[in-house]
Amino acid sequence: MAIPSLDTIHAARARIAGRLHFTPSLSSRTLATRSGVATLSLKCESLQKTGSFKVRGAFNAVSQLDDATRARGVVTVSAGNHAQALAWAAASLGVRCTVVMPAAASESKAAASAEYGATVIRHGTGAEAFVRARELAATEGYALVHPFDDITVIAGAATIGLEILEQVPDVEVVVVPIGGGGLLAGVAAAIRQARPAVVLIGVEPEGAAAMRRSLDAGHPVRLDTLDTIADGLAAPFAGDLTYPIIRDLVDDVVLVTDAEIATAMSLILSRAKLLAEAAGAAATAALLAGKVPQAAGKRAAAVLSGGNIDLERLKALLSS
Repeated sequence: MAIPSLDTIHAARARIAGRLHFTPSLSSRTLATRSGVATLSLKCESLQKTGSFKVRGAFNAVSQLDDATRARGVVTVSAGNHAQALAWAAASLGVRCTVVMPAAASESKAAASAEYGATVIRHGTGAEAFVRARELAATEGYALVHPFDDITVIAGAATIGLEILEQVPDVEVVVVPIGGGGLLAGVAAAIRQARPAVVLIGVEPEGAAAMRRSLDAGHPVRLDTLDTIADGLAAPFAGDLTYPIIRDLVDDVVLVTDAEIATAMSLILSRAKLLAEAAGAAATAALLAGKVPQAAGKRAAAVLSGGNIDLERLKALLSS
């Protein structure tokens, strides 16, 4: 199992320092009470540049490319948040960026990626978009910056774990959403090495449970279908790098329904005054739905991983 060391994670933190936000961890008594925990802190990556945690890994990855690779440019595949993050990171470092997005990806996220400077290609399903991105890397010489299965991307995400430990020094349970697993793998790598006693829980939607199914199968698996409102968590497979990290370092991975996610989005907005997209609300949803019994009566933190949601989509979800 290859995990970023604490030295590697601290080096990533030094690279992003002054370029990205040190996002707040904000407490909510109402959400804590409804979750049955002693305290609940929300790590607000929705307030990060580009509106999600993804920019940490993207910037860390692009900043380490050599000059020749930067001159050729970078490519990735993403339903939206990693696309925006890589577009911003590449533009800030003077690197050309191409993003391949599934045809059904959010129009607002595609538009934002283009506004950050990326060339946006809409192509097929999530799995087909991955194939297209790899083809472009091979034919055009672009560096593929994987949205989650890349050690530099994981190390960038791991900086969140360091910040949680500093902001919530008495934290006992940390809950993190899972798409392909880069965020959880990074947070787990940081926290498990720095504070081994903290309980780490991952959360997936029932309709996109690639990591849970991989853990049950004993190896990474690919999903044939995806069905969830949390497009940011709809990775079609568990990563070859992220799977063993999560298998070995994380205490459990639990599932939430789309209805539980929508309820959490509404409560986060009305009670904590924070806008969370569906993927960003998943960790809090698990706590509110009682899916994390390890957190009962404990000091908990949930990563609010992003806030990028189309306003019409938000209206529909909150009114459903």
